Amino acid sequence: MSALGLRPIVAPLLTIQPMPSDLPQDAAAVLITSGNAVDGLPAWARGRPIFAVGDATAASARAAGFAEVYSAGGNAADLAALVQRALPAQYGQLLLLTGKGQGSALASLLRAQKRDVIVREVYEAVAVPRLPAPAAEVLEGDDLRAALLFSAETARQFVQLVTTAGLEASLQNADACAISPAAGMALEALRWRRIRIAARPTQDDMLALLR
Repeated sequence: MSALGLRPIVAPLLTIQPMPSDLPQDAAAVLITSGNAVDGLPAWARGRPIFAVGDATAASARAAGFAEVYSAGGNAADLAALVQRALPAQYGQLLLLTGKGQGSALASLLRAQKRDVIVREVYEAVAVPRLPAPAAEVLEGDDLRAALLFSAETARQFVQLVTTAGLEASLQNADACAISPAAGMALEALRWRRIRIAARPTQDDMLALLR
């Protein structure tokens, strides 16, 4: 962002908490829908292919020491399509690691391929009780150009926290940059200059909205 002449303000609206989960002792491959699931990968997964929803998630898995990692470079549908291309129909059991309340759509896509899928929730995203101070300070000022929301859940939380803080008027001259149509729809509850949707659900496509 600095290269674009912008000053980034990082304000997490969700905190990630690990969840205990009864993982199988083995599976033919493992799927992860977020970098937050990397800590939940079992030791035996180092000898299995890891399929990640996007490049950032794949990079997190590689940084954790997992060598055979493939990125779908997109969303759940892209991940299901990657599995369909990469693995024979009778490849074996798949373990899908995801967050609490997530993963059902991907699991359905995989089962439509006749895959044997085990879903395990290994982390939970917990909403923060109020806007982080850096975000509140920017909204109370008059120099906000854009807000980037990287998930529909984060977008819904942003709407709630901004409304509770009474700072809705601060967004009238700012762009909302949403990673998906679902996130963009959630942001329609606030009055923005405009709402822009990333062409693909990736960090690069989100940053492209600022150019």
